[in-house]
Amino acid sequence: MDRRASEIHIQIMSSRFGTQDLLACYRRGVFPMADSRDDPNLFLVDPDLRGILPLDAFHIPRRLKRTVIQEPYRVTADTAFTRVMEFCAEEGAGRESTWINSAILNLYSSLHREGHAHSIECWDGDQLVGGLYGVAIGGAFFGESMFSRATDASKIALVHLAARLIAGGYTLLDAQFHNPHLEQFGLIEISRADFKARLRDALTVTADFYSGVGSVSSDGGTSSSSGSSAGAMTGAGSFTGAGAVQRITQIS
Repeated sequence: MDRRASEIHIQIMSSRFGTQDLLACYRRGVFPMADSRDDPNLFLVDPDLRGILPLDAFHIPRRLKRTVIQEPYRVTADTAFTRVMEFCAEEGAGRESTWINSAILNLYSSLHREGHAHSIECWDGDQLVGGLYGVAIGGAFFGESMFSRATDASKIALVHLAARLIAGGYTLLDAQFHNPHLEQFGLIEISRADFKARLRDALTVTADFYSGVGSVSSDGGTSSSSGSSAGAMTGAGSFTGAGAVQRITQIS
């Protein structure tokens, strides 16, 4: 992440900041961060340049496409949101510090319970080995963070997210900043003004995170949507690997 002061405008947030305030920030195109996991303070970020992944041009590298189709992991959605956040907040190789503090963890967990934040999880048996989370409003999905504890796990989660967003009618996938690791998926960098224009359009769209895939049931499982293609989904209401690849390549 590029944190150069010339590219970021910040504003210290109130201690009374809640989920409705958070949603209002996203609608304005800004998002909260902390200086470190141990810093209790939050600030709002409004980058001069914004990284996005155009869904109509989402690219799956050839080797990764084969891996996704082989399904090395079981992929689910919204079954372990807080655990995904906690793993994203952990320090590790190549990530000596993180910005996900307790305030962010609590805020986004509440947002998830309200239906506005979602996660994609990758499982190896009963072990959570990769995933990502973000915020959904209208036709916009704001990617927040991802983690990987096994080869390609976070990349596979991102492919499944893109397939789900395309199926659900989303038009904007925000990556916040330029990230060289996302260039392989078609990341582009646009100005703040361009991003906010695209965001205004996306907020008028009615999208559904479960459309054509599945919905979370009261027992925590998922059920299939009648609009999904045979062979494209697992019994748990997620795309198969081949189904995810097919859904993306149909549009990109």
